Amino acid sequence: MHSLCYWGADFLLLLTNMAALRRSIACLNFFRSTAESVLNSRKPLRQRLVRCRAVTRTSLVSLSVGSGLSAVPFMQQVENLSHESLIRSASSMVTDSANTYLSQTTQALVDSITQYAKALHTLISLQRRYLASLEKLSTAEEDAIWQVIIAQRVEVGDRLDECNRFESNWINAVNLCEMAAEAAYNTGAEHASVTAKTNLQVAKVQVEEVRQISVDAERKLTETQAEEIQRMAEYAFIESGGDDVHEAYLRED
Repeated sequence: MHSLCYWGADFLLLLTNMAALRRSIACLNFFRSTAESVLNSRKPLRQRLVRCRAVTRTSLVSLSVGSGLSAVPFMQQVENLSHESLIRSASSMVTDSANTYLSQTTQALVDSITQYAKALHTLISLQRRYLASLEKLSTAEEDAIWQVIIAQRVEVGDRLDECNRFESNWINAVNLCEMAAEAAYNTGAEHASVTAKTNLQVAKVQVEEVRQISVDAERKLTETQAEEIQRMAEYAFIESGGDDVHEAYLRED
């Protein structure tokens, strides 16, 4: 029994010593990390300035490349380019701008001609309906229909003026694109030249197709107006008693 108590006391003493050892190790680790922080904060000022200058130089170089023409790295790149390459690049940019101008004016002209053709077809439809019901209309109904026809004729005239205005812009764009394509070819920018010529061909085909639609509509309107003139002459002849005069003339024969 006495030996058991003695062994228990030794075990408790061992546990106490181990806890103290762990606390000592923790303190040593804390002092070590603190010492490293202090030493780092006491590095010579010259070393910190050298590092700062290196970071600043790197930032300035990065900024100079993307900020403007006056930066030294970018100027060195420009100086390495030949005059021919610079001219070729400039002609390619001009060709791109000319292609954009041509695309916009072509779309405007195509839309305006399409609207003009629609206005023509509407006018044709109104005039044909008027001719079909000419003898059935009262004076008030005839006047009302004529007001609609006159308004539609004004609409046709406005659409035609719009077509002429956009066509003028489109012709300027075509001429500009042709000159840009030639300039690109002469400077060696073959790809830009071929692209411009292809866009020119496509634009001309689009305009020609929609022009054909408007030409057909104008032809139909001319035919309708000729029919209208003939029908109006016949109607006026009938209203004036022309049939009675004609029958009396036949009886006399």
